Amino acid sequence: MKRDKVFIIAEAGVNHNGSLDLAKKLIDIAAFAGADAVKFQTFKAQSLVSKTAPKADYQKKLTDEKESQFEMIKKLELDLFAHKKLINHCKKKNIIFLSTPFDHESIDMLNDLKLQIFKIPSGEINNLTYLRHIGSLNKKVILSTGMANMIEVEDALNILINSGTKKENITILHANTMYPTPIEDVNLNAMQTIKNKLNVSVGYSDHTLGIEVDIAAVAMGATVIEKHFTLDVNMEGPDHKSSLEPSELKAMIDSIRKIEIALGDGDKKPSKSEIPNIILVRKSIVASKAIKKGESFTKKNISIKRPGGGISPMKWDSIIGRIADKDYQLDEQL
Repeated sequence: MKRDKVFIIAEAGVNHNGSLDLAKKLIDIAAFAGADAVKFQTFKAQSLVSKTAPKADYQKKLTDEKESQFEMIKKLELDLFAHKKLINHCKKKNIIFLSTPFDHESIDMLNDLKLQIFKIPSGEINNLTYLRHIGSLNKKVILSTGMANMIEVEDALNILINSGTKKENITILHANTMYPTPIEDVNLNAMQTIKNKLNVSVGYSDHTLGIEVDIAAVAMGATVIEKHFTLDVNMEGPDHKSSLEPSELKAMIDSIRKIEIALGDGDKKPSKSEIPNIILVRKSIVASKAIKKGESFTKKNISIKRPGGGISPMKWDSIIGRIADKDYQLDEQL
C-alpha cells in the first residue's frame, strides 16, 4: 500500500449472492478494470449476528422483508473451500485477493490462508478483542471508520499498534456506512483531519453513487480507494443497488490513474510539453522604432513584444537609459 500508485480495492463484498461462479466473474471484472485487489467478506453468520437482529432499512427494501438479517447473511457465507478457489482464481488473474473478517474464527482462517493485508470494517472499530486479534498478526491493516468519531479512530489505531502492528503498516479509511451515502454526508475533509491529527496514511471507502467522490479523494491525497461493484445493479441482494457496474468501475479506475499522474511531483517548473511555448508565448524587449548606435534606450523607442528568447521584460528598468551599441530596426530584439 505504501507506493506511488493509489491502491484500488474493488469491493465485491456479498454481491456474489452465495454463488462461487458469480464470485469468479466478479474477480474477472475487477482484474479487467485494473483494480489492485478484489475484496470479499468472510464471516460465520452464527458468530456475527443474533437470530433476532434486525436488518438495516436499505436491506429491508432490497431483500425479503420476512427474512431476518441472520437468514439473509447465512446464504452469503463463503466456506474454506470457496476461499481457496477464489484465491487461486485471483492468482490466475494477477489480482490480490482480500476479504474482510467479521469474527475471530474468520480472522484465523484468513491468516491461515496467508493473507498479508487485513481489512477491518467500520462496524468493528469499537470491538476491542477483534482489534487486538488482528493487531497481533502484525500484517498490513486497512481500517474503515464509518460511524466513528476521532476519539474512537485514535483508540482503534492505538489498540492495533499496542497489539503488535507497526503504525506505518496501517492505513485509515474515512467512510460513511449509509448505502448509498448522500453527497452532503461525505465530508471528505475528515480524511485530511485523520491524516493531520494521527500522522497516518489515509484513504476513502466509498458508498456514494457514481465515481466523482472517489476521484476527488485521490486528488486530496487518498492512498487507498475502496468501492463496491457488481455484475448488474438490478440483481437481488442487499448491496447491488449501491454498487458500480463493470463499465463504471473501469471508468473510475481509469480516471484515478489519470489523476495520480496529473498530481505530479509537486515541483513547480516548466513541464516538458510546454518548454517549446516559452519562446512563443513570452515576450522580449524590442525596438519600437529605428534606433541608431549611440542613442539611449527610452520608453519612446523600446517596447515589449513576442516572441521570447531575447532580453526578458523583467530587465526593463536596467535597460532604460543604456546606450545602443549598434543600429536597431523596428521590432528587432535588443
